[in-house]
Amino acid sequence: MENMPRQQQQRKTPTTYNDFSNKAAIYVRVSTHWQIDKDSLPVQREELINYCKYVLNLENFEIFEDAGYSAKNTERPAYQQMMARLRTGEFSHLVVWKIDRISRNLIDFATMYEEIKRLGVTFVSKNEQFDTSSAMGEAMLKIILVFAELERKVTSERVTAIMLSRASDGKWNGGRVPLGYFWDKESHQFTIIENEASIVRMIYDVYEKEKSLLMVAKILNEKGLKSRRGVAWSPVSVHTILRSPFYIGIYRYNYRDEAKSGGNAGHDFKPESEWIMVEDHHEPLIDREQWERVAAILTRNRRLDEGFDSYNRKNVHIFAGLIRCGECGSRMTAQHDRERTDGWRPSLYFCSNRRRFSTCANKSATDVTLGPFVFNFLANLMKAAKSFGVTTSIETLEKKLLRGSALSEVAHIEGVGLQEIYDVLRRSKVPDTPTEPVEQRKPIIDRGAQEIDLLLVEKRRSERALNRLQSLYLYGDETTSEKDYLLERKRITDELSRIDVRIEELEKDRSTHLSMSDREFMHTAGKFILEHSLTDKREISYVKMAREIDPSILKHFVDSLVQNFCIKNGKVEVITFKNGVEARFLFKDDNA
Repeated sequence: MENMPRQQQQRKTPTTYNDFSNKAAIYVRVSTHWQIDKDSLPVQREELINYCKYVLNLENFEIFEDAGYSAKNTERPAYQQMMARLRTGEFSHLVVWKIDRISRNLIDFATMYEEIKRLGVTFVSKNEQFDTSSAMGEAMLKIILVFAELERKVTSERVTAIMLSRASDGKWNGGRVPLGYFWDKESHQFTIIENEASIVRMIYDVYEKEKSLLMVAKILNEKGLKSRRGVAWSPVSVHTILRSPFYIGIYRYNYRDEAKSGGNAGHDFKPESEWIMVEDHHEPLIDREQWERVAAILTRNRRLDEGFDSYNRKNVHIFAGLIRCGECGSRMTAQHDRERTDGWRPSLYFCSNRRRFSTCANKSATDVTLGPFVFNFLANLMKAAKSFGVTTSIETLEKKLLRGSALSEVAHIEGVGLQEIYDVLRRSKVPDTPTEPVEQRKPIIDRGAQEIDLLLVEKRRSERALNRLQSLYLYGDETTSEKDYLLERKRITDELSRIDVRIEELEKDRSTHLSMSDREFMHTAGKFILEHSLTDKREISYVKMAREIDPSILKHFVDSLVQNFCIKNGKVEVITFKNGVEARFLFKDDNA
């Protein structure tokens, strides 16, 4: 204890599955490939490993490395993974080469520092020699960071001014070259690619006739035409082409507010007074009169859609986002059916592949059949739980689960799923009344699930980065060498493999630590069912319940319990619950 650093002695022991009270997270970063080639990362690694061993007396450490990432924000894979691991209480120290390796943004750094401080993690910067256990050390650290952020902003303003000046002079500032054009890097001119240009002209002609983005995408896909990226067309990709003034020869720059949109396509536009519009910049593909007619149709349709959406906000799609197609596996999208005479308006759910490409034969599903099936099954589950005893057989349980006309077409529940439900009821103790105070229940802190959620976000981000990298290499106007492309591609694919391995490890770990998840599941379901006196009824009238209970409450209840539904020919084939149980239904007509 005498040789242990003071801040390490004072550190609180984290609440976690294991005791990692003497372990350092070493974070290293460089922002360019040039720095990578100059061995900046190896130098950082070696110096920080030695610092942990001989200064902090820490033999246990793990290195998190971001190569080629800027410090302007925290959207970096290794950094996000490190923060997820820090939150589990695995590390006692966070060690960096310099504080700007973490971030040059004061808000980002302050947020990170406050979080690790609450976690009891000591922050160490080798070069600045900060001791964050003292008030003076914290103050000096923040002062240094202010100047680091100032340097970044001054550089950013200088680059922005240059880019605006170039755009005003009609010079191309880079980015994705629109479909139908080729950017010649030597002549700095755009030329038309005729086979792509014909697709663009078709998009304008078809939309002007059909006045439907969905119909245009469907026709293109039925003809086997692909976008430049080789993927199927969607209403969003069609809309992007129809709204672009590039096709009438206008170069538009500085029109999107990247700070709000996060660099993604969206409606976060700057005021038009800030836009840079260069007329006659290149040869047009579309006649200006047609472009303006199409723009008018888009504007009119958008107003109609906005009015419809404002009405729909009062009419929630209860099963939206949860339904998968039993034929092709794609997501099923929701829309409202006709209004009934009593004012109720159920939802319809369609396979997205069938709507867009006509490649799936699965029938639509409706609240009229889904609602009674799902809610009566859950009510039966609660009734079965209340009467469940040591002598209850699995055959008796199945009969109880399938009671009522809403479930009369089901012959059996598939054996594995039925056994899982039986085991849940055997392990769980459901309260006799819904009045048990939730505050008295010991909360389950599922740190494994929290890290998995973060890893999944990180995985999606890496997958998007891989797609952008490939698009930039194949179609971008900036020079990207094959060597740089292959190195970066390998780094991203290695990162994706690491994420998959870590998720698998966490899933295994959770299976041994979260023995109360079934009880939580039953409590959530039971509380809702009992609160609304649904177990008092022999059979639930879903239509009556949907009229009396706010649909947002019904949706929240379903979202809290169900991972997804699999629907085929209008029937619920599978319900996968949040606790991992999968109920697969075998219908009588399937056995005929």
